[in-house]
Parts: sequence; structure tokens; C-alpha cells
Amino acid sequence: MTQTIDLVEGTPLIKPSSTDHQLYDDVVGACRTVFDPEIPVNIFDLGLIYTIEIDDENAVEIIMTLTAPGCPVAGEMPGWLADAIEPLAGVKCVNVAMTFDPPWGMEMMSDEARLELGFM
Repeated sequence: MTQTIDLVEGTPLIKPSSTDHQLYDDVVGACRTVFDPEIPVNIFDLGLIYTIEIDDENAVEIIMTLTAPGCPVAGEMPGWLADAIEPLAGVKCVNVAMTFDPPWGMEMMSDEARLELGFM
């Protein structure tokens, strides 16, 4: 995922992920098992997962968004994501936080998602 930069402050708007952590790929795989019920693409490839942070004790912090603040599954999707990640071997605990800053945009989708949805 590309990093969005605040042009005024020069700091990332999206906190970087722990891509070098040994559990990162497994957590991404679990994220890819969760789908937005209105869009036939997983939430990771849709670009709804902004940050996957994994600390030294294997606690996983996720910052995610939705395609729109009024999404009908807004209250359920964080739980679906936590339920997908918690069973992974080595994961201590999972916390999923929701944000709408920056707002989601179609440019956040992976090439795979764009292809699946016919945008490529």
C-alpha cells in the first residue's frame, strides 16, 4: 500500500505497518479472509486496512476504515477481523480501531482488487 503524506506537516497520515515482523504475512493472510459483504473483494486488497502493527509480545493493533462512514456493517467488521486474526499461532491479542482519516478512496485498492472489480 502506498503511504499517504500530509503535505502541510510532511508526516504520514497512515501509521506504518510492522512489515518486518515474523507474523505480518500471516496477519495479512487472515485479513484477506474478511470480505466487505457489498463488494466481492477482501478488505485488505480493498485498502481498508491502514496499519498492521505487531509489538514484541505479538499483540496486533489494526487501524482500518470502511468504504463509507455509513457502511451497514460498521459495527461488525472490526469483530470479524479480530476473529480472523486471533486464532493465528503466536498472536497474543488483537485490537481493531476504526478511523475515517484519511477517508478511503478507490486509489487505495490493490491492482488485484481493481482487476476483480473491472477497473483495470
